Amino acid sequence: MGLLRLLILAMLASKPGVTRGAEAVGNASEGLLEFSVGKFRYFELNRPFPEDAILRHISSNVSFLIFQIHSQYQNTTISFSKTLLPNTSGTGTDKGLVFILRPEQSMCTLYLQTLDAEPVQNMAIPLSYSERDPIPGGCNLEFDLDIDPNIYLEYNFFETTIKFAPANLGYARGTNPLPCDIGMERDSRWRLLYDVYQYFLPENDLTEEGLLKHLQRMAEVPQVEANAIKVVTLTANDKTTVSFSSLRGQGVIYNVVVRDPFLNTSAAYVPAHTYACSFVAVEGNCSSLGRVSTKVFFTLFALLGLFICFFGHRFWKTELFFIGFIFMGLFFYILITRLTLIKYDVRLILTAVAGSVGGIFLVAAWWRFGILLLCMLCVGLVLGFLVSSVMFFAFLGNLKIFHDDGVFWVTFSCIAVLIPVVFMGCLRILNILTCGLIGSYSVVLAFDSYLYTSLSHITLNVLKRALNMDFHRAFTNVPFQTNDFIILAVWGMLAVSGITLQIRRERGRPFFPPHPYKLWKRERERRITNILDPSYHIPPLRERLYGRIAQIKELFQKEQPAGERTPLLL
Repeated sequence: MGLLRLLILAMLASKPGVTRGAEAVGNASEGLLEFSVGKFRYFELNRPFPEDAILRHISSNVSFLIFQIHSQYQNTTISFSKTLLPNTSGTGTDKGLVFILRPEQSMCTLYLQTLDAEPVQNMAIPLSYSERDPIPGGCNLEFDLDIDPNIYLEYNFFETTIKFAPANLGYARGTNPLPCDIGMERDSRWRLLYDVYQYFLPENDLTEEGLLKHLQRMAEVPQVEANAIKVVTLTANDKTTVSFSSLRGQGVIYNVVVRDPFLNTSAAYVPAHTYACSFVAVEGNCSSLGRVSTKVFFTLFALLGLFICFFGHRFWKTELFFIGFIFMGLFFYILITRLTLIKYDVRLILTAVAGSVGGIFLVAAWWRFGILLLCMLCVGLVLGFLVSSVMFFAFLGNLKIFHDDGVFWVTFSCIAVLIPVVFMGCLRILNILTCGLIGSYSVVLAFDSYLYTSLSHITLNVLKRALNMDFHRAFTNVPFQTNDFIILAVWGMLAVSGITLQIRRERGRPFFPPHPYKLWKRERERRITNILDPSYHIPPLRERLYGRIAQIKELFQKEQPAGERTPLLL
């Protein structure tokens, strides 16, 4: 009988399909998962079959453990007990629990389950820490768990916000934890520092395997420090909340490393990830981010911009329409978005209409009044807007001083106004530069409608700041990967080609066309006074219209039959 039981256990232990990957370790039987400290393990959970997880052979010098579990978008519940209580369990895609070990304890047990109808692929890892390491979430007063090592993540179109509970100093097994809010001396948790890290997944990678693989680089302190970007360091006096610009469709992993500078030790929280979109939404999910209206709008805008890039200076009125469209369209979109709750597609249509009106108005103003400086001021401000956006995107955006809205907008406006001032003595060069740079950048925006690129955030970050009052606190880091290098090369090639072509073609020509209204008035006077001019004998407009109407009427009249129709005389 004993031999039969051993054979059954051996068959269950060797049963495939429970673990996978080179880092999956331990034996598993039905309803039981075994883990090893510091080893990643993949497994699958099903709704009606909760799993018991067990961790054996815990070293005696380990003071506490953090057991964490991850999935892509389906929720998993991890609990200290089979009975789910708010203060003993957590549910989500990135969740973890802290085990404070008792003296002589060498084994831990926990319970895993999912309420999702579909099977959930998970990855888990238990990490061990000593009594000198700080305890992530050890001074939790905001969330449900007594000790909460989790990072709570929320996102919307504008920003992604992470929150976490303050840590506490570590302590040995069998001793009481240090009080969290008594005193602020050197021997309290107020000496701890929090390093916030950000890690970008490869662009357009929405696969589950890719996410779980990259999460392994964000679980332990050495890997986090080696692979991720440190965004900010918080002290114990700062709020444990950090905001980032949302990147829809771009996978991002966040983690926090708490450091004890006195003991030179550290510990990592449970990493959290987001794509700033939903995998299960019917419209606008992660797989189809671009709306049809957005694609149509920016494709048409890019075609016009491409024409302006190479021929804008020659076709001056078309360029003025393009500049007026940008001016009025941008202002109108910000206005209706902040003041109304109109749907996005309707807003985009109204923006196109308002932009067209602005373009026509600028062309009409040039035709009637011919004020070159006014038109070039608009042209220079559009170029200044792009240059200022690039400056904040590449260099200035994350500086703490520019998190103040007043400082940001004053600096941004000064850079934008400086561009037309600098080029005031060479207006043709300013106009050609604007045609090349703005026209080619419209192609970049069209690319973003079909394929994610970080270059669209050059202007999108400024637009978000104008639309959202809380965006000033967000860090605007973006990934710069293969697609961005390719699109940047295309942008640069188009801009250089357009500028070079227009400079060579306009050499020896007048800087700008003459005033259209004066030309029209002079031509009209010449026609009136010169009787030898054939145009002098052209009938008035009213007679010409009547003549055209008469020609149109003749088309609908029946043709009279041939032959004699005279009545016979009696």
